[in-house]
Amino acid sequence: MFGRKRKTEQPPQPVTERKPYDPAVYKAVLKCSICNGEQVAGFKNRQTGKFEEVAFIRNDRELDEFMRLYGLDRIDKEY
Repeated sequence: MFGRKRKTEQPPQPVTERKPYDPAVYKAVLKCSICNGEQVAGFKNRQTGKFEEVAFIRNDRELDEFMRLYGLDRIDKEY
């Protein structure tokens, strides 16, 4: 009504392709929101501190999949 369009929600695509990263330059980080509990997995540049988002994490299964895909045994949390 009145020209307002409905947004159709599409399910997020799982992380399927592995982007290469250098552990000497980047570290794996899980950014967590204190307010709403939102979690984003990605890599943080050790020199610049710039964070590159890779996947939105909604549950433990998605976190396990991210860690398996990149061969990680641990991931640091940042708030």
